[in-house]
Amino acid sequence: TPMVWQSLALFPFLTVRENVEFSLRMRGVDKAERTRRVDKWLERMQITEFAQRNVAHLSGGQRQRVALARSLVTEPGILLLDEPLSALDAHLKVRMQTVLSNLQKELGITFVYVTHSQSEAFSMADRVVIMSRGRIEQIGNPQEIYRAPRTRFVAEFLGSSNVFAGKVSGVTSDAVRIATPSGEFDVAPNPAKALAKGDKATFVVSGDRVQLNNRQPATSNAMRASVVGEEFVGATAVIHLEGVDGIELKAQKSHDELEQLNLMPGATIWVSWRADAGHILPGE
Repeated sequence: TPMVWQSLALFPFLTVRENVEFSLRMRGVDKAERTRRVDKWLERMQITEFAQRNVAHLSGGQRQRVALARSLVTEPGILLLDEPLSALDAHLKVRMQTVLSNLQKELGITFVYVTHSQSEAFSMADRVVIMSRGRIEQIGNPQEIYRAPRTRFVAEFLGSSNVFAGKVSGVTSDAVRIATPSGEFDVAPNPAKALAKGDKATFVVSGDRVQLNNRQPATSNAMRASVVGEEFVGATAVIHLEGVDGIELKAQKSHDELEQLNLMPGATIWVSWRADAGHILPGE
């Protein structure tokens, strides 16, 4: 199976054309066919003008395109990519993500993309597999995994969820009430996890579904917390908080939403969320 390596593994003693042609030459493809295929992929990857240049004289993004052309010139049915963008600068990563996504859609073949970057996986993949210690924790599309993580590991891996663990203190048709060290909270039932009073349960609330207020809100799902710090993330900010029991919390809000709040480190603020904003982890 053709593969794009993390280090790209291009041959430094060969030109761009010779690198792309290498696998075809090893397969015994005749010269005319080799030339046709190589020309096609040099043009498709927009590197025709560098055909006679040594790969050592190319930029990171250009070398990445050479590695892709070399892997795809054999017209495989599946392509394995092992952290192919890890060595690129941030702006090149975003550009190459678009190139790879468009290429996969045009070719209609399977890309198996190995990465430690959540943003790469979620921005490019149709289906994401999250693994821990050689075990599959969850498989699904990015939206499913983000909004409905199956296990605590997945929720913590996403990095955007607030995790609460406790015991069920009551169950109705509309809500499951869970007693945690931070308080008792109502959570929407999860059909994938039947719970009864006394059962252990873990639920998560995504940071973008948390509300912040200077005063106590009129809802049962509310708790006091102290501000630890504010992290600027472009159009939004992540507010890092600490609950009275020491639990770490985070809320991701727009700058407009935060204007009226006292977010000085150490300030007390109220954190709240609706019952349907919580998600009970079925794998816990």
